Amino acid sequence: MLIANGVRLDLVEIRRAGHAEALAQEAVLRGEPMVVAAGGDSTIAEVANGLLGSRTRLGVIPLGTANVMAHELGLPFAPKPAAAALAFGRTCTLWPGQANTTHGTRLFVQMLGVGFDAQVVHNLPFRLKIVLGKGAYVIQSLREMSRYPLPLIRMRIDGVEAEASSVIISKGRLYGGRFQVAADAVPGEPGFSVVLFERSGPAAAMMYGAALPLNLLGQAPGVRHVRAREIEFLQNAAVPAQTDGDRAGCAPLSVSDAPAPIQIVAG
Repeated sequence: MLIANGVRLDLVEIRRAGHAEALAQEAVLRGEPMVVAAGGDSTIAEVANGLLGSRTRLGVIPLGTANVMAHELGLPFAPKPAAAALAFGRTCTLWPGQANTTHGTRLFVQMLGVGFDAQVVHNLPFRLKIVLGKGAYVIQSLREMSRYPLPLIRMRIDGVEAEASSVIISKGRLYGGRFQVAADAVPGEPGFSVVLFERSGPAAAMMYGAALPLNLLGQAPGVRHVRAREIEFLQNAAVPAQTDGDRAGCAPLSVSDAPAPIQIVAG
């Protein structure tokens, strides 16, 4: 369908972690006008990292488990409208975030989670995810409720100290698919919606889990929202983190805006 719409297409397979970023950087050096990421949020983020600072546009063919960013920006999922959108080339702006760690920086296009949801991502068996899709996250969440201790996470949000049992730092309104968690988020502008889950324990985890499919997670008791530009984590070396649904080690030193926005082909 892309070829029928006049798009010259070079198809390259991603073979390892970091490969998508390297391929995107090579495309920028060749002067390619667009690089298309066919995959989920973590694949999109890796390609975006390779395009950062260039004028090359990012196209998306949503193929992942949740595809939160595609839902967020209203990108088409069906082959024919997706091909038409990429051929037409109209863009919108996305300003990614970046996690700053002792090992460098890691870009994210939708959100970064620290605490319980990251614990679920870290321990989710890949085979279970392949077989059950989104349902795998539900099963793994039930497993983690009884064994994850929910340690207190200390952070500094734009210079103001705060504490929570879990935190989601979001560029977009949506989480886990089409579920709204951060109504005040603006993907194309600098800054984040920081969602603090201040209640801890298995009962709170069950309440938050039940609120998600009802689209009530952002309004649940003990959930607080803060707009911010920089978040610093304090002494959280053992707390797991995830970016765009992918493992991201432990809590980063800080989270800030990427140096520049990127242009995403939205049709």
